[in-house]
Amino acid sequence: MDIFSKRDGPRLEDVRAKRLLSENAGTIRKLADQISNGGFSRMQADQARRKQQPKPEGLIIHDMKARVNSDVPEPYVKVSLNNRVVLVDKSTGMQMCMLGEIRGNFLSKKFVLATKENGFLSPLEGELAAALAHLEGAEITETFDDRALAEAIESLIISKDD
Repeated sequence: MDIFSKRDGPRLEDVRAKRLLSENAGTIRKLADQISNGGFSRMQADQARRKQQPKPEGLIIHDMKARVNSDVPEPYVKVSLNNRVVLVDKSTGMQMCMLGEIRGNFLSKKFVLATKENGFLSPLEGELAAALAHLEGAEITETFDDRALAEAIESLIISKDD
């Protein structure tokens, strides 16, 4: 039976090869440039340039974050493009609460309140759910569209907060 154990440190062949390459690096670089018609040096310079961090000198920097005007949130109801009905803060643009969703197809759409029974992971609870309960299943039509739904919810929620 033969037992092979790994020695500490690199192998002697690897040490000799690295030393040979480092001692002859200048000659190897010249040969590589001669063979590639200067392409090797250009490639090395491009790689070094890409690794540099960008310098902000002469750049115009725009801060695209929403300005926070006050510490007190200003809620409003938003119906997003994917038919989610959420409560959003005007000053930060951040979602405060998921209220529900508009579900259905092009023939009939209905508002579904964010409850556990409707499959929502973070359901509405308490006074907010009770205030919006009568809108559960409200049909979205040409006269009562998503904007009218948002206004109805907003009037209920804002009147509760004041």
